Amino acid sequence: MKTPVAYIERLGPAEIPSPMPGRDADPEHPNPFVADTHYIPLHITQDLAAERPGNVLFEKAGPREKIFFDPARVTAGIVTCGGLCPGLNNVIRSLVMSLRCHYGVERILGFRYGYHGLNPANGHVPLELTPELVSDIHEQGGTILGTSRGPEDPEVMVRHLRALGVNILFPIGGDGTQRGAYRIHEAACAAGYPLAVVGIPKTIDNDILHVSRTFGFGTAVNAARQVIDVAHTEARAVLNGIGLVKLMGRDSGFIAAGATLASGEVNYCLIPEQPFELEGSRGLLAVLEERLRRKAHAVIVVAEGAGQHLIPRESVEKDASGNVKHADIGVFLRDRITAHFRAKSIPVNVRYIDPSYLIRGLPADTEDAILCDGLARNAVHAAMTGRSGLIIGLVHNRMVHVPSHMITAGRKRVSLDGELWKSVLAVTGQPAAWI
Repeated sequence: MKTPVAYIERLGPAEIPSPMPGRDADPEHPNPFVADTHYIPLHITQDLAAERPGNVLFEKAGPREKIFFDPARVTAGIVTCGGLCPGLNNVIRSLVMSLRCHYGVERILGFRYGYHGLNPANGHVPLELTPELVSDIHEQGGTILGTSRGPEDPEVMVRHLRALGVNILFPIGGDGTQRGAYRIHEAACAAGYPLAVVGIPKTIDNDILHVSRTFGFGTAVNAARQVIDVAHTEARAVLNGIGLVKLMGRDSGFIAAGATLASGEVNYCLIPEQPFELEGSRGLLAVLEERLRRKAHAVIVVAEGAGQHLIPRESVEKDASGNVKHADIGVFLRDRITAHFRAKSIPVNVRYIDPSYLIRGLPADTEDAILCDGLARNAVHAAMTGRSGLIIGLVHNRMVHVPSHMITAGRKRVSLDGELWKSVLAVTGQPAAWI
């Protein structure tokens, strides 16, 4: 059976020669352009006895010999949405530098405060972005454009973009942002306006479907490891010390799992993908009690979305992006652990740490900075060829074009049968199941 291709929509034929230097400029080096026939498979492990179901071929990202837009007539727009994440400023800077240096695009607008800035009724005047303005922003955390959550009417946003002459838009954000970006793409197509919408996926939780790694994740894991090591030091310094660290991970436990492996000092890693119980002979409280009898200290890492079924709630609220607002599992565990051991007259010292906002606002580390640059440059290459309705993703260490609708169908989650989680179980020694 032939492996299907992930189709990427295009605004029209690319007929303009790229201004980037090609093979003729330096005959001793290979052609820098990528052919439209080059693809990267989602799954690279092949069973010679059977076709692997669910495989798909993604277009390889990179510059093409022919482009759709005349660079002299391009106005590009950049918008950052959702929560903060290390690397946002890196992406903004690399977008600006690639647009200007690779293609000679002169007019680049930064829209303020997320999609709110694309609705003129909100009164946020876009910022003119130049190489001079963005020269050192990659050294700072956060985003110079500001951010927000929540949708705006896509038809209103397209009319505003059209009035400003914007024909390329780079939305930087998570699955909610990319859903909004695809609606903008659809609204532009319906209006007959040739607008290239190319997203850069941003989620510190690393939960974008079909993408190996998103920017900010590596920085978060590195910072979380340092927090865990401090929690371990605190726990060992006192009798029956318990270091309890809550990390990001609304629906996926990749940061908690990654930091657990990096530290090597975690005894219990709790993630949304694996339900756990507090009570019973194999519940967390009993297992923790037995650990303290043997070792007199313990370190627990919990992702923010773990254990939500344990917390009584009268109603479920959602934020402006439509995400369920989780109850605070860190505070809940701290209080339940303290109450459990107090009732048994067992002295414990719980050190609770929630570093979430400290981590979100960090500048990108070296690995993330390189990833941000690659994502941004390849987003520019894709947009200049007239591709639209896609994101740039990293798959098997290669940049690819992923249709936006494919990543908004769900979230990537830690597989309890996969190598990552089995490694966590081996490092922590915790029960494979809590029931």
